[in-house]
Amino acid sequence: MELSRRLFVGGALAALASGPASAAVAGSHSKAIKALVPAVPKAANRPPLLTKALAALDAHGSRVGSRERVGLVDFAEHSSKKRFQIVDVANGRIVGSYLVAHGRGSDPRHTGWVERLSNRPGSNASSAGSFVIANRYYGKHGASRRLMGLDPQNNLALERAIVIHGAAYVNRSLIHSQGQIGRSLGCFSVERSQIAGVLEHLDEGCLLYASPPRA
Repeated sequence: MELSRRLFVGGALAALASGPASAAVAGSHSKAIKALVPAVPKAANRPPLLTKALAALDAHGSRVGSRERVGLVDFAEHSSKKRFQIVDVANGRIVGSYLVAHGRGSDPRHTGWVERLSNRPGSNASSAGSFVIANRYYGKHGASRRLMGLDPQNNLALERAIVIHGAAYVNRSLIHSQGQIGRSLGCFSVERSQIAGVLEHLDEGCLLYASPPRA
């Protein structure tokens, strides 16, 4: 997700937060989200991830326990870009931008681009769609959070152990040496130095929305 696009997303959300419906953004009722959608730029100019995230909040309202923050991952971007954003919806601002790995099965040639997605166990591929952040735990990668897939294309995320965790292969130094970061087994892996902040901002019950390579 390029910087200009990140600012556009933030600007659109800021416009929402500054309007008379700002209090409704943080509300728990799906109709509050619907009420805010017209305040965003018209469809031709609306940031795609913002549109999809708002729609996902509405569609999965009964399973998303927290609407204060959402995580956005743009798999159309190269892995050398900070394509993982955490947005504070109530305040209309981006609170963090991060590198994030995709699965080996999604990028078999290791080009840094997502070529395919899969929900199949053993595919080592990434999945797109809506996820709800589940419990925090401490595993082989340290502090991590489990994910539950909410859509048909990712509903095996829990079974596949698709989680958010830190990893040594997600490192800015690798971008300088090889042009991209490493690959996961389908997990949303971030830099080890950043994982504490990611897990703090995305509490249990928050939405994570991952956009496919071609939206």
